[in-house]
Amino acid sequence: MSVNSKILTLKSEIKKGMSVLFKICRFYDEYISTSFEPKQQKLEQAIVISDLVCSYYTCLETIFLRISQFFENDLAKEKWHQDLLQKMCLQIEGVRNAVIQNETFMNLVELLKFRHFKRYYFELEYDWDKLDFI
Repeated sequence: MSVNSKILTLKSEIKKGMSVLFKICRFYDEYISTSFEPKQQKLEQAIVISDLVCSYYTCLETIFLRISQFFENDLAKEKWHQDLLQKMCLQIEGVRNAVIQNETFMNLVELLKFRHFKRYYFELEYDWDKLDFI
């Protein structure tokens, strides 16, 4: 595969991922405006919101991973998820611009922590303060 076709493939993967991100955002916006009742803090609401947050972050992380793989950014075997986020903040002279800014990095670290917690916490009790924060 030529370099040009690899670039086109990466662009297509990013475009596809961005399309999914926009769908998740639209669903979230619609859900919040039509079905969400903030004062009630229903379990179903917590499940929907936490699932949307995790899906959003996972989709974004997949885009970042494709970028990282294309530019052959080595990732630490332990804590590769956070290493990936850190690599996306780097401007690599003559190779690529930074994908995210430091402020975005800090926000995404919170989403990463939330997703990690959700993946390994199997109870159906949600911290509404944390959900509000996220």
